[in-house]
Amino acid sequence: MNNLDTKQYWSERYLENRTGWDLGAPSPPLQNYIDQLTNKSIKILIPGAGNSYEAEYLLNSGFTNTHVLDIANEPLTTFAERNPDFPKNQLHEADFFEFKGVYDLIIEQTFFCSFPPLPETRKTYAKKIHELLKPNGKLVGLWFDIPLTGDLEKRPFGGDKNEYLDYFSPYFETQTFEECYNSIPPRQGSELFGIFKVKK
Repeated sequence: MNNLDTKQYWSERYLENRTGWDLGAPSPPLQNYIDQLTNKSIKILIPGAGNSYEAEYLLNSGFTNTHVLDIANEPLTTFAERNPDFPKNQLHEADFFEFKGVYDLIIEQTFFCSFPPLPETRKTYAKKIHELLKPNGKLVGLWFDIPLTGDLEKRPFGGDKNEYLDYFSPYFETQTFEECYNSIPPRQGSELFGIFKVKK
């Protein structure tokens, strides 16, 4: 898919309400992690954010420097309507792989599993995340621990712990990457929670 095709694909998913990944609330593991953060001025990016209930939770918890990124306009518009106090200049309609910026923390929530699971694309994701993080920055999030099927259309796309570590290890130190103990019931046993810190 080129940028235009990708943008159109996701716009149609939101317009048609085909958003089965959308929990309608912050993911409990990420909410639990956010609750442990004490510096509310850190610069946070949520790529492929969709309706981004995590960003809404961050806003309501007093975090002031959260940035929401999506290639489709529809979820950003919906988010802005839900959260009129969220700074408009912190909503970014752009392609992640072309996006510029530097952040303390990147939160991963169903973005990695949304694009076709080609090794080259996944390597590019890891490299791009690294580029977007400050020297002491962290990537924190959830990855699906489900087998890849070979179907390049049916999302979410899975993988396993060792595969993900192959992509991340050139750029990050693994602080934790384990089966998630507090997933929502339908995802119990199929999510990995990870904290990765930029390698010095």
